[in-house]
Amino acid sequence: MKLPEGDKESRWNALKEIVTGCPTCNANLNPGAQVVFGVGNLDADLFLCGEAPGAEEEMQGEPFVGPAGELLDKILAGAGLSREAVYVGNVMNWRPKHEKAYGNRPPTIEEMSFCMPYLRAQVEVVRPKVILALGRTATAALVEPDPAVKMGALRGRWWEFEGVPVMPTYHPSYLLHNPSKS
Repeated sequence: MKLPEGDKESRWNALKEIVTGCPTCNANLNPGAQVVFGVGNLDADLFLCGEAPGAEEEMQGEPFVGPAGELLDKILAGAGLSREAVYVGNVMNWRPKHEKAYGNRPPTIEEMSFCMPYLRAQVEVVRPKVILALGRTATAALVEPDPAVKMGALRGRWWEFEGVPVMPTYHPSYLLHNPSKS
């Protein structure tokens, strides 16, 4: 994906317009949902990358605003950071549809492959010093696609994506359901 020349803000605005207007992203939305694009400090040193929007995120059009986002804010505060100091995005720009009345489904390889140029472009604009891959799906998209490799084996090891160091860790929603892992 080729972004227009210009400063970070103009490039980010152009990218946001491309993503939120993307016919494929919009065709995959759940009823009443919005395309979810990354938010935060365009000069952030830290880029937090999740999997896909959940129910709250797709309705508000912003990543990490539900219970997992509340925990993420607490984790950031514990590290002396605020949401305003970092950039937060997802591999996916829409919540993958499924037949259940609740919960989420992981994105398919095809869905992630479609959205990866948009994620790469966000990393290109922000140019963080570090990416924190939140959860197995984000880690798969960024550094290790083999589903046989468990998160515990990936967490705590440095990887690289587009020349940026990546640290995989557990997703906040996983920690909500498994507090012993935090």
